[in-house]
Amino acid sequence: MKTEIIKADHPISLIHAADVLRHGGLVAFPTDTVYGLASIPFEQSSIDRLFVAKGRNSNQAISILISKFDDLKEITLGIGEVAQRLAERFWPGPLTLVVPRNPALPDLISPNDTIGVRMPDHPVALALLRDIGPLAVTSANLSGYENSNTAQEVMNQLNGRIHLIIDGGTTGGRIPSTVVDCTVPDLVVLRPGPITMDDMRRELSGLRY
Repeated sequence: MKTEIIKADHPISLIHAADVLRHGGLVAFPTDTVYGLASIPFEQSSIDRLFVAKGRNSNQAISILISKFDDLKEITLGIGEVAQRLAERFWPGPLTLVVPRNPALPDLISPNDTIGVRMPDHPVALALLRDIGPLAVTSANLSGYENSNTAQEVMNQLNGRIHLIIDGGTTGGRIPSTVVDCTVPDLVVLRPGPITMDDMRRELSGLRY
């Protein structure tokens, strides 16, 4: 497989990326944290390719990125008041909320009945998501290796494994998003990141959860 790089400001970059994705391909693109690697979330064969490209264990869940709150109905049957409050405060931004998974999503995308979902704060990511809808996205690197903050870093690790890289320059963040489980009585941070538990507690002050 030949991996292609296209500049984000090329007139057909998003059209080309959407076409690759709709045909089962894998596309890397910049987010507000690190470069992400995406596939269509509703097709098991596309999810399979995502795991293979990264060399990732298939018992690890893949998160979903969205561009608008209305997309949540495709990902979850309901997120609850706590998750809703956090989303309203921190999205778009580097916070992934673990919420109940819509059973319509392929089982391979998550080994249990929950799913991580996030709205990134990056113009290229949001433009692509608005065009094609929710995407299954993981960091654009080989499993166990350093995260990628440039298109060239993605190419260095995934050349020949994925179809397309959208070069949107260097990403603004150096670490992935905070991941917090909103399906348990008390919030649990599953992966520390830019948004801290203190940040979330301040937002939820006065709300019983």
